[in-house]
Amino acid sequence: MTKNNPTNFSKHKKYLPLWVGLALAIGVFIGSKFNFGDKTEKIFATSSKKDKLNRLIDYIDYEYVDNVNTDSIVDVTVNGILENLDPHSVYIPKKSYAHTADDMRGAFTGIGVSFYIYKDTIAVIRSITGGPAEKAGIKGGDRILFADGKKLFGELINRDSISSYLKGEINSKVTLDVYRPSEKKTLDITVRRNKVPLISVDASYKITEDLGYIKLNRFSETTYKEFEGALKKLKRDGVSKLVLDLRDNPGGYISTAERVVDEFLENNKLILITKNKSGDINKTYASRRGEFHHAKIYVLINENSASASEIVAGALQDNDKGIIVGRRSFGKGLVQREMSLGDGSAVRLTIARYYTPTGRSIQRPYGNGNDNYYSDYEKRYRNGELIHLDSIKVADSLKYTTPKGKVVYGGGGIIPDVFVPKDTSVENETLQYVSKSGFMSYFIFEYLEKNRAQFERMNFEEFRNNYQADDSLSTEFIEYARLNEAQIDLSNYTEELKRLLKANIAQQLYGPNEFELILNEADPMLLKVLELEAATNSSSKEE
Repeated sequence: MTKNNPTNFSKHKKYLPLWVGLALAIGVFIGSKFNFGDKTEKIFATSSKKDKLNRLIDYIDYEYVDNVNTDSIVDVTVNGILENLDPHSVYIPKKSYAHTADDMRGAFTGIGVSFYIYKDTIAVIRSITGGPAEKAGIKGGDRILFADGKKLFGELINRDSISSYLKGEINSKVTLDVYRPSEKKTLDITVRRNKVPLISVDASYKITEDLGYIKLNRFSETTYKEFEGALKKLKRDGVSKLVLDLRDNPGGYISTAERVVDEFLENNKLILITKNKSGDINKTYASRRGEFHHAKIYVLINENSASASEIVAGALQDNDKGIIVGRRSFGKGLVQREMSLGDGSAVRLTIARYYTPTGRSIQRPYGNGNDNYYSDYEKRYRNGELIHLDSIKVADSLKYTTPKGKVVYGGGGIIPDVFVPKDTSVENETLQYVSKSGFMSYFIFEYLEKNRAQFERMNFEEFRNNYQADDSLSTEFIEYARLNEAQIDLSNYTEELKRLLKANIAQQLYGPNEFELILNEADPMLLKVLELEAATNSSSKEE
């Protein structure tokens, strides 16, 4: 304990008026910053926009006459704010975040099955190749009745609750009661949960002896690794040319797109330019000689190829690498960053614009609102650009030139080098719809329920060469889908319908690669690629 020292007090006493005066001066200065004529609320509001929103939510929480879920109000408010920015700045609610994150990571932790809710029961379509369920012996057609004793069938069952029981911590175990109709018995199967990939490479195979094919459905964290593996295998198999199918690919991570492009460009070739709010410019270059930098490449795009897909197509086109085949792409040239909002939700906020190597922006105008922006497909349909190349409207002010002198345009998507029109007939549109909606897939599942034994000892090559969907199957589907009642005449599309049915059977029995392989046998864009190849080979022989 320190004793008082009268001598020290006397020593500092003469400075006391100085300290008091200084304190009063500071107090007057601080006081001058407050307007004490205002009400108390205004003093502490600091007039910030954030405080205004916070205060409104508090008023509703504590003062509003009825009970209100203010969480939903916040969601609506955030969405309203973002809608006034641009079409690609979006809010991800807490309940959607896990699924969205899995989609971008390219994997989730679970047992690895694709399934339907069939007659109020989980019916396995197929176990994912290499996944935990396949290793444990779960087969297509199996019914999962219980998970660790929890009933998973009945009228009240829904897909979200099912997923919560089948997913779980990595290496955790779940015991399933599985009924196998083909053997008319119930099995107890224990599955150890593990990472299950969300496959980015839908298909990878040889079209001809030297021409390979890879289809990417997204650009997630795992896409490049999958792509690299597929590319190396094709190269080992003698492929020296590649078709990269980016149709209906909505995009994903820019960094993944850059790594994919890097495989086809020589070192130091420009891949991408980004520019942020401050005007800071960042340029990305090819970092090495890619595996396929000498190879010939065709890139397939359509009106649903967006974002990272357009980065790939634009970088290759602007570097005079490869041939872009198809229809004008979506037109998204904005860069988003995901930011957490602290409660399990997040926002993807546009932070920059990107430009292709020639300096063109391919972002479509969005000043007339989101509804107008997303109805662009209808406008393209009406103005005929899905059918005729010369219907695509381009502005001379947005004209750019590649190093070899090819003219390219900005202002709304990547315009292909070789145009392939879309079949816009009602019959074809109907076929595409019923195939993509899952309706045909559901029909095929019911077909396999009755005929699965027919395919049990048939490998894919045997199926591909020997099985044909006959008239009776296509007629049965038309009746099942009630297309005859809708008076849709599919007489000119009989072969297309049969091919779709066969492809869907292949998907459920063998997987997505086999689905694409069968579907692509008569694909107009791939037939155009083969036509270009034949013309090139013929020209080379003449020379």
